[in-house]
This record gives sequence, C-alpha cells and structure tokens, in this order.
Amino acid sequence: MNDRSNAPLRTVHATRYVMPFREGGSVPALVEGDDLGLYVVKLRGAGQGPKALVAELIAGELARAVGLAVPEIVLVDVERALATAEPDPEIGAPLEASAGINLGLDYLPGSITFDPVAGLLHPDAETASLVVVFDAFVANVDRTAKNPNLLSWHSRLWLIDHGASLYFHHGWGPADALSGSDDPFAEVRQHVLLSRASSLRAAGARLLGAITPHVIDRVTATIPPSWLAADDGFADAPARRAAYGAWLRARIDAVPAIVEEAERARALLV
Repeated sequence: MNDRSNAPLRTVHATRYVMPFREGGSVPALVEGDDLGLYVVKLRGAGQGPKALVAELIAGELARAVGLAVPEIVLVDVERALATAEPDPEIGAPLEASAGINLGLDYLPGSITFDPVAGLLHPDAETASLVVVFDAFVANVDRTAKNPNLLSWHSRLWLIDHGASLYFHHGWGPADALSGSDDPFAEVRQHVLLSRASSLRAAGARLLGAITPHVIDRVTATIPPSWLAADDGFADAPARRAAYGAWLRARIDAVPAIVEEAERARALLV
C-alpha cells in the first residue's frame, strides 16, 4: 500500500453492493467502487450517525500522519437505488438513509484479526507504544483485548474502526467545545497493547512532532459538510469544523499528561 499521509481523500462511486458485515454500530458493508476497488463502507445513516464517520476520518488520517498503518480512507458516494440489493430491512434501511457521501476503508483481503494471545504477529515496543499514545490522544475507548480493532496483513499491524474515538463530540456545544481536551485518559489501562508499550515517552515525542496545527487543519478540512450535523448549538458547519480543530490543538498540550497516565497504568500491569 502506498503512503497517503499527505494525499487528499479520493471520492469513489459505489457501483455494486457486495455483502453486509453484521458487526459494528455503523452497519459496515462491502461495496465495489467505480475504480473496481473493494471498500468497507461505514454508513452515515446507521444508528451511530455521521459523528462516527467524522471520528473515523479524523482518527484514521491522524494515525496515518504519525506513521501508523491505516487502510486508505475514501469518500464513497452511495446512490439510494443500491439499497434494493439488500433484502434484509435492518441493512437496507440504513443503506437507503445513507444516500450521498459515506466513508470507506480499503478492503484488506486475507487480513486476520489481531489476537494478543495466540496471534502470530507481535508488534515491537515502538509500534505498540505509538498505538497506545495515539489512541489516548484521540480518546479511543475501543482498542481492548475483547475488541482490538487491529488487523494483521502482509506482516504488518493495521488500525481500523475508530468510530468510538473523540467521544466528546456526542453532546458537545459551543459552551464546552474544549471539554475533555485535557483528559489524561485513564481508560488507557484497558488498551490491548499496553503491556508491550515500553517506549511511551519516545512515542509521545513522535506524536508531538507529527500532529502539528497544520496537519490538524488539513485533516479537519476533509470532513464533508453533510457529516457536520446541526444538532449541537454551533452556528453552522464551518463552526463545527473549527471546533474539531480547536479541540485537537488543545489536546496537543495534554500529551505529557497522557504519557504519564499510560506509564502509570503500565507499571500496574507489568
């Protein structure tokens, strides 16, 4: 896979509905695009709504910026007629409600879910530490032993499913737009890679060098306006986009505390 850390998001048009993946709150589906590629598409009209797609996009592209492996993220234009290919109303209804721009991740054929106990791929301390610190930075509560959201593919660890990140945006508003940006993220104690993360300070320094205000602005600029729903008191879509950028820039100041919390949690574990 090519490095796409600075490449703009591509838009593909869904031409064929292949099959549903019946796990995941965003009702992912395997879809073929007009570029003949296969994509795991997260639906805007699913129960978690467009904010899960915003979190997936921001976290995925920031992870790529720090050098972690993430399947290519694309914008997928889904026509309403595509829903007719799915007879199950539990799948067809959100698919129909998702007409327009959705989020897709490049399908990794033959990939294997990471198993922290029996898996053949054991990430080195540098990689594990970077994943731990990054997940704490984006407040990702969904990288546990029960649900690692990691794939082994071509002898490399790939990060997927970041829709549970940035959970502060569920219920936020202009009065508390920076709420949680200084949180050291005690939930890191449940991280599936914490025991392997013996280089946390180096990971924190790497993250600080990679996630700059420029990178944050570039990533937040890619959020489609249709995902910036008017349900939170912000004046308009540009105000919501700016709020994401402000929160992430404020989050940079919390990285030392994030690293300290991760080190404290790991000391209790090992």
